[in-house]
Formats: sequence, structure tokens, C-alpha cells
Amino acid sequence: MDRYLNVKKQDKEIYQKIIAEKNRQEEGLELIPSENIVSQAVLEAMGSILTNKYSEGYPHARYYGGNEVIDEIEDMVRERAKKLFKVPFVNVQPYSGSPANLAVYLATCNPGDTVMGLLLTDGGHLTHGWKASATSMFYKSVQYGLKPDGYMDLKEIARLAREHKPKLIWVGATAYVREFPFKELGAIADEVGAYLAADIAHIAGLVVAGAHVSPVPYVHVVTTTTHKTLRGPRGGMIMVTTKGLAKDAELGAKVDRAIFPNLQGGPHDHTTAAIGVALKEAATPAFRTYGKQIVKNAKALAKALMDRSVNLVTNGTDNHMMLMKCGTGRGAIVEIALDAIGLTTNKNTIPNEPSSPFYPSGIRLGTPSITTRRMKEKEMKLIGNYIADAMEMVKDVDLPAEKGVRKAFLAECRKDFAKNKELAKIRKEVMALCKKFPIPTVFK
Repeated sequence: MDRYLNVKKQDKEIYQKIIAEKNRQEEGLELIPSENIVSQAVLEAMGSILTNKYSEGYPHARYYGGNEVIDEIEDMVRERAKKLFKVPFVNVQPYSGSPANLAVYLATCNPGDTVMGLLLTDGGHLTHGWKASATSMFYKSVQYGLKPDGYMDLKEIARLAREHKPKLIWVGATAYVREFPFKELGAIADEVGAYLAADIAHIAGLVVAGAHVSPVPYVHVVTTTTHKTLRGPRGGMIMVTTKGLAKDAELGAKVDRAIFPNLQGGPHDHTTAAIGVALKEAATPAFRTYGKQIVKNAKALAKALMDRSVNLVTNGTDNHMMLMKCGTGRGAIVEIALDAIGLTTNKNTIPNEPSSPFYPSGIRLGTPSITTRRMKEKEMKLIGNYIADAMEMVKDVDLPAEKGVRKAFLAECRKDFAKNKELAKIRKEVMALCKKFPIPTVFK
């Protein structure tokens, strides 16, 4: 039965786009580390009648009537998150990761206070104080980078913390391939009296599965999105740890106030319910196995690439992602070539980026989605060879030095690669692999 039957009847144009995207996902492999595939149960909760309700405020203290059931749902989801992450306080209302992070600023800092975070170009997040973000407009941002080998420079972070005495330090990233040194950073934050916030948006599912060390014993606040490795809907959560409440007993209440009324209106109740479904799935032994397989697959894919002489930042990975070095400014070219064979990736800066975020020198790869499709190490070797073959075919294509012609040049690359017969052969192999590993609807 067509699950989009009513959309088809009422709006054929949107229906056609949904089906086109469905086909794109089924016939290709999503290798972007921040993307995953949710279960049918999560989809049904997201598309449920809960969409109709407005619930401004918090459970048992709403500004609208008729929230008895919604209160029960939000209470249930908060308790599931507390148990899963082993924390005493959770807010499940953030619309996504960025507002969750901004709420942490409001709960711990005053405008103009000094904050620290990892440089965006070295793999950090916009909301950790990057110059284009509001977080650097309203707070004094001190950014730390990585060592030349791609690992965090704890000595430099400690030096900067002692010099600038930040009120808040962020640990977390969008493109860091090694395990986060939460314990060591916790000691640095304690030394200077700072709050330490762990943004685990990328690794939340790995933490739950025991495939990555938990930040909870070492930090004051934890933020996360609920998609990515947690395999839920596109929402967010803020957690306050026992250490955080010991530093400020009111920190949980300050987080609540920062989300509502400081930043947001009513929560998205359908998303809250879908987060609850995902958290229940994440509490199973099967999810622990899944999370560990994500890392096994990432290590296997990294090995397959390095066996083909593809250069990786830090020569490997500890988590779900890796960063390929493609040559100065060639990330977009390789991304387009991989698109042509049915592998969805994203161009990304690498540490000490020689080009720019617009035309970066790397490609970011991740294994959450293909692991959800039940692929294992054997398939990682195949995928690694597909990637290396495609890169070899476009190795002589370089980004023009003249910035004004780059956009048109990349558009031509897309046309040329789509017509390339050798890339087309790999595309057929990718489609055959996709048929062997269809997108699942139930996770066991």
C-alpha cells in the first residue's frame, strides 16, 4: 500500500517529489555522517495527530488547555533520556542542535562573556563561537584548533583557557574523527572555573551503545541532536549532569527558561513523541550491537581507502566518520564524482585548510546510514573501492584559480561526470549493492 496515498490525492506535485526522494535514497548510499535512516515507527510518530497540538510551556505548567496526554508523553520521553544517558535533568524541547546550544549560552553566560570552542575550519560547529554565528556576535569567542596531526591540542587549549578565563568551553565537533578527551578537558575547565559543555550531536548513539566514552562524568552540560547516530527524528535535547547541578543547583531551571520563553515558543509534540520512540529503540541490546557496528564499519572503510592510497586525516577514525584529503580545493569535485556513482557525501574543510569552506579540500564520510541498512565490513571494502576508483577517474580535474568561474566550472563537472561511462559502470554496481541491502522499516 502506498503510505503517501492521501498526499497523492491532494497534491500530486509534492507527492512526486516525495517519491523522487524516496527513490534517490533507496538507489544510493548516504555517506554523510550526520544523516541516518529512521524506523517506520519514528516516521509514524512524526506524522501523527500530535502535530495538531500546541503546548507552550512545560508539563503540568502549560499556557494552553488540553495537554494532559502531551504532558504524559513529554514526561515519559524525559525519563527515557535520563535513564539512557544517566543524567538527572533533560530538556527535550529544542527544535534542533543549534537552538539547544544557544540555550546553553543563555543558561551559563551573560552577553559579552568569554567562551571557547573548536574552529569551524578544524571541524568545530558554527555555534561553538565561529565568526559567522550569533554566538560570536553576543559573546567574546576564543577559538582553539587542532594539532597538525589532526588531534586536539590539549596543551594549547589549557594555555588559552588560563589566559582568557572563559565562562564556557565547548567540546564537540562536526568533523572530528577521534575520540573526544572529555576527562582531560573537564580538568582544564575545572581549573579555570568554566562550564564545560559537550555537544555530542554526532556521537550520541555511539555513547549510548558503549562505542564511545560518555562525557557525562566530566562535563556540566550535554547537548545533542536526536538524528545522526541516535537514529531518531530531527530534534534536540539538553542534559544537565550531576556535576553541572553541583556547580549550579539552578542550572536545570536556567536551561528550561533559556529554551522557553527565552528562545522558543511551543514544542513540536510530534517530534517529542518520535524522540521517545527512538530512545526506546536505543535502549535495546540490538542498538548496542548496531552502534558498535557503526564504528567497526568506519574503521573498515578507512582501511579500505588507505589500502587504495587515499589520504585520511589522522590516518583513520575512532568513531563513525572519516575525512578524506582530496587536494587543495578539490572537495567539491570529488563530491560531484561520488554523486555520479550514487554515493552521497559532503565536501568539508580539513585541519589547516589550504583553501576555503566554500571550496574545501576534503570529503566527510560516515557509516551510520549504511550500517542501518545492515551492511558490514565486507561491504565497506566494496564501497572503499568505489570511492577510490571514482577519485582516480577525476584526479586530473582541478578547481580553477579564478574564483569567478568556479561555480560554472562545477556545474559543467556535474554534466560531464553524469555522462562519464566509467563512472556509470560503478553507478550500476552501487545500485546492485543497494538492492541487496534495502532500506529497513523495522529495526531488530
